[in-house]
Amino acid sequence: MNRRRFLAGAGLAGITALAGCGSLSTQSTRAPPLVEDRPDATYRPTHVEGMGMAGMAQAGDYMVGLTYSFPHRFWTVTGTTAEKVDIRSEDSLHLMATVWDPETEMVLPVSAGLSITVERDGDPVADKPPWPMVSQNMGFHYGDNYALDGDGVYQVTVRVNGMSERRLGAFSGRFGEAGETTVDFDFRQSTLEQLSFERLPDTQGDRGAVDLMNMDMIPTSQAPEVSALPGTVLGTSKGRDAVYVASWLRDAAFLDDGQSYLAVSVRTPYNRVPLPMMSLDGRVEADGEAVFEDALTATVHPDIGYHYGAVVETDASEPSVGVDVIAPPQVSRHEGYETAFLATPSFSF
Repeated sequence: MNRRRFLAGAGLAGITALAGCGSLSTQSTRAPPLVEDRPDATYRPTHVEGMGMAGMAQAGDYMVGLTYSFPHRFWTVTGTTAEKVDIRSEDSLHLMATVWDPETEMVLPVSAGLSITVERDGDPVADKPPWPMVSQNMGFHYGDNYALDGDGVYQVTVRVNGMSERRLGAFSGRFGEAGETTVDFDFRQSTLEQLSFERLPDTQGDRGAVDLMNMDMIPTSQAPEVSALPGTVLGTSKGRDAVYVASWLRDAAFLDDGQSYLAVSVRTPYNRVPLPMMSLDGRVEADGEAVFEDALTATVHPDIGYHYGAVVETDASEPSVGVDVIAPPQVSRHEGYETAFLATPSFSF
């Protein structure tokens, strides 16, 4: 089905993901006990949940897909500290929004955030901004647990704020304005309970990750393969868990004569999910001389993806690059990521 022709509110069939081997349950919203002695890294969670489609529509320059699953625990991050958010008794579902460019189908982390309001027959039901999140099987999205008033048709309004990230290449001049859309969501508790709920007793706590979901109507948030990055790849380093790839571009269309571009792509191991909303500092030396020392800017480019970059006033072909992580990704995490990506390492390329 062509995503651009998909009508908002249509196609409420569930999207399911089965990763690995385990026991299946279709009527559980309980979170199994957390693994004891979890590693300070990406690990396989206790369970994997299926996902249902709530609707999809265009909001200005953006496409927005709404999905839902069982209410579940997650962790918010402030600085280098992750804090657990428990499921409340009144929570009906975990509602998720994915934002992407309809032309390239690249998922867009928007640091300015989203807002979600839920109404039913004109009466307000919920009004709170979702958290930016990373999940092993759902990738990067915006989500939170929401309380609804039982079965029925709800009007869900999503506002995507204009991107503050730098946009380069074909993204230049786009995504600066906010976009808003409303979809009708026909919520049925019985449909929610039919979503898959797979426990992973044999592998929970092991280093690794479950697979990303395969979704027909919503693109997957993945950084490019290292071999697909433009320019010269200077190197790949791994902090406590995140993977950092530095590339050097000398002939990009957005550069002037005598300029080069440093791009640092940060992604999860195993699934290459981009890790946004970090603070990185960079240093560049060329021919023994310091030519750049400053913060790297969060940027989106169709070929590089979401990354941290800087225009450097040199056309040197073999620079020496240093990167310091000042703050880890300030994004919430689903289980399996809550102990990862909290360190602030330094690298040399």
